[in-house]
Amino acid sequence: MRRRPLSVAAAVAACVAAAACDSAPADPGPPPERLRAEVVAVHPHDPTAFTQGLEVSGDELLEGTGLSGRSWIAARSLATGAERVRVPVPDDMFGEGITVAGSTVWQLTWRDGVAVARDRDTLTERGRADYDGEGWGLCAQDDRLVMSDGTAQLTFRHPGTFAETGRVTVLREGRAVTRLNELECTDDGAVYANVWKTDEILRIDPDEGRVTAVVDAGALRERFTDGQRERIDVLNGIAHLPGTDRFLVTGKYWPSVFEVRFVP
Repeated sequence: MRRRPLSVAAAVAACVAAAACDSAPADPGPPPERLRAEVVAVHPHDPTAFTQGLEVSGDELLEGTGLSGRSWIAARSLATGAERVRVPVPDDMFGEGITVAGSTVWQLTWRDGVAVARDRDTLTERGRADYDGEGWGLCAQDDRLVMSDGTAQLTFRHPGTFAETGRVTVLREGRAVTRLNELECTDDGAVYANVWKTDEILRIDPDEGRVTAVVDAGALRERFTDGQRERIDVLNGIAHLPGTDRFLVTGKYWPSVFEVRFVP
């Protein structure tokens, strides 16, 4: 993928690190598109899943969950929803985002500083890589992984070794956006990010770090009953359906996965 200079994003990285971004930099660029999630279909989802990562790989949907002693990763059929395999995460780890890079599934952990490399077919562990800071979301582009850590920064990593190769600060109309959580990389080079504790999904240009669209997914909650809304947690989980304009979106303890389009 062709790379562009980091422009405004690189210029403000230092102030973000120092928590000193009180004013927007000059030239914040055009405002992001305003989009909403249009529901195409609704699919069942495990309401006990504390969803941290969601990804379509071939004809399967992969999901990783969190909570110490209760984290797991599973693969199920996109067509039937039947679960093929589920593997527990070690009890002392808190599972986070997942992504597929070739024959490897990478799974982050929250504060353990470890990324687990798994076999794509069996989901069994075959290696680990260390990293500094927290692990939140993860997705894969052709030549790199993109990782979030709850701040306004995205970290780029080697898909084979997990070594850091670069960083970018994400800006929305010139201001840093924190709490970037679950990520999804799409074929057009964009990165989609859930923003923790909100119903917003951001579309990000990862080379410039600029937010190009904001999706309001709040209407998805209205499809649940009052009793369900009392039990569900935050929006968290987004997976693109390759070759289409549709995404699968869910959340922690949500009983449904929504198949949606992002429309004006």
